[in-house]
Amino acid sequence: MASPLNCTSSNFEKVSLSRFRLLANCLPQDSKIFREPWGRSTVICIDFIDCPHSFPLTPEQIGVITEVIKELGLSYSVIFRAGKKILGWKKIDRD
Repeated sequence: MASPLNCTSSNFEKVSLSRFRLLANCLPQDSKIFREPWGRSTVICIDFIDCPHSFPLTPEQIGVITEVIKELGLSYSVIFRAGKKILGWKKIDRD
């Protein structure tokens, strides 16, 4: 009997990023969220290509985003971009 859950790493990633978007509800719906390999680690990328008017974010919004990333254990850094252009970078301190 096949499992009703599809437990592949790809599906786990989709669920994690969906949960991130739900909890970090300060992000515009038009932003794209994905993880990207950087060297030996992975960063969360938030792409504002479809909503450039929504960047820059407020310090409060960045605080919410970093707390959600820490809570979900997604990454040690977040990159804000518009397409290939990097708009900002935030290292996430693990306490």
